[in-house]
Amino acid sequence: MSAEPPFDPATPLPVSEVARLGADVLERVGSVVVGMREPLRIAFATILAGGHVLFEDVPGLGKTLAARSIAAAVGLDFRRLQCTPDLLPSDITGSFVYVPGIADFEFRPGPVFTGLFLADEINRTSPKTQSALLEAMAEGQVSVEGKSFPLPSPFHVVATANPIESEGTYALPEAQLDRFMVRLRVGYPDEDGEARVLLSRVARRHEVATVEPVIDAATLRSMQAGVEAVDVDPDIAAYCVRLAAATRRHRSVEVGASPRGSQGLLLVARALAVLDGRDFVIPDDVKAVALPVLAHRLTLTVQAWTGGVVAEQVVTEVVNTVPGPPAVGVAQRTGEEAASR
Repeated sequence: MSAEPPFDPATPLPVSEVARLGADVLERVGSVVVGMREPLRIAFATILAGGHVLFEDVPGLGKTLAARSIAAAVGLDFRRLQCTPDLLPSDITGSFVYVPGIADFEFRPGPVFTGLFLADEINRTSPKTQSALLEAMAEGQVSVEGKSFPLPSPFHVVATANPIESEGTYALPEAQLDRFMVRLRVGYPDEDGEARVLLSRVARRHEVATVEPVIDAATLRSMQAGVEAVDVDPDIAAYCVRLAAATRRHRSVEVGASPRGSQGLLLVARALAVLDGRDFVIPDDVKAVALPVLAHRLTLTVQAWTGGVVAEQVVTEVVNTVPGPPAVGVAQRTGEEAASR
C-alpha cells in the first residue's frame, strides 16, 4: 500500500450551502431514524467539525441504525465491527500476511480503512484492542510493525456502548473517551415517537432500512472546509475556556475537562451555528453542546460518585453559573457584517 498525503485541502463551501446540504442530510436520515432529531443534529455537527461520536445508551434505541444511516446519507464507505472480548488490535488495523507468490509480506488493511468506522459495543473489547483506535482517531493513520498507513479522508469513528451492563465489558480508558468529541445519550422515545418507529417498519415491508446518499465524500470534505473557514469571536473562545476550567475546580470533580474539551466545545458549536445558517457562534450554541462534549471527560471524586452525583449534573451546574460572554461581541460583529452588505 503506497503512502499518500494525510491531508488534501478541499474547496470550502459557503455557509448557506453547508446549511442547505446539512438540512437535506438530516431530513434524509430522520426519515429512517425516528425520534432522534437532536442527537442526530449534534452527531452530524460533530462530523462536520472533524470529530468522532460515542453513542452510549441501552440496546434497541437505534444507535447502530443512526450511524449506518449517517454514513449512507453523506456517501462515506461504511464498515461495522462487532466488538468482543477476544478481538485483537490487528482485527481493527490489519496486519502483514506472507504471500508465497511474491515471497514477501504484504499489508492487508483492516476494517478501520474506511470513511465511517462503527465500533459496535466498544466496551466489550479489551483496553489493549481499544487502544488500536487511538492513533487512527487522533492522527488519521495506523502504525503496524513500524510502518504508518494513512486512512481515507474523511475518516470518522462512531462507537456504541451499553452503560448498564457490566459483565463481560471493560470501562473505556480516559484517553479513549477523550478522543470522542461528543458522547450522546439517545433516551427512550415518547409514545408518539415509538409509534412512528413501528409504523415506519410496517410501511417499508422489510427489516433493513436503507438511506440514499444526499452528498458524496468529496462534498462532505468541502462542507467541513466551509465550517473551518468560519471565524470565531474571541469572547466565545474565552467562554469555552472558562467552562472547561470551571469543571477542573468543581468540588465534585477529581479530573476536569482537558484543553481538548474546550476545543471540542468551540468546534462543535461552530458547526452547529453553520447548520443553522450562521457564520458566527453565539453562547447558546456552546450551551447546546456542553453536555455531550464535556460530561464524558470528567472524573468524579469518590465522595461525589458514592453520593450519586453524575457528570451531567456537574456540567449543568457549570453552564448555569459561569457567566457568558458580553453580548456586545456578537452585536458588533453582526453590525459590521450588516454594514458591509
